[in-house]
Amino acid sequence: MRLTAQADYAVVMMSAAARHCGAAGRLNATLLAGETGLPLPTVQRLVSRLSAAGLIESARGTGGGFRLARPPAAISLADIVEAIEGPIALTACVDHGAHDCAVEGTCHVRPHWNGVNGIVRGALAAVPLTQLANRTLQLDRVAVGEI
Repeated sequence: MRLTAQADYAVVMMSAAARHCGAAGRLNATLLAGETGLPLPTVQRLVSRLSAAGLIESARGTGGGFRLARPPAAISLADIVEAIEGPIALTACVDHGAHDCAVEGTCHVRPHWNGVNGIVRGALAAVPLTQLANRTLQLDRVAVGEI
C-alpha cells in the first residue's frame, strides 16, 4: 500500500500550514511552495482540493490566501488522505457496485475487508496534524505491531 504523490504532498503542505497556524493573516501558495519545495502549480491544485474537502478556507483578492479550516489538532492524517484519495479502502471489492473480481462469488475474505479498512483508517485518524507539524513525530501507541 502506497499513497499517491498528491496525497503525500498534501500532507507535507498541510503540515507546513499547521506550523504557521496562529500567525496573523492568511498563507499563500507561493509561501508554502517555497517552504516545502513543492511546485507552485501543485500547491495551487492541492489548495483547491483541500478547500473542497473543508480542510482549508481560501479567499481571493486583496488580503486573500488560505488558512486551516479547523485547529491542527482537529485535522487527522486520515482527513488529509481521504481529501485527496477518497475513502480509505485497500481493495476495490468493498466499493458498492464494483463487480470486477474474478472470485467475488466464492471469496471468503471479502466480508473482512471493511474491518481491515476501518483499522487502517483508525490508525491514520489517530495521527493529528499537530504531530505531523512537529519536527519529530511521536506516535502514541500506534505501531505496526498494534494494528
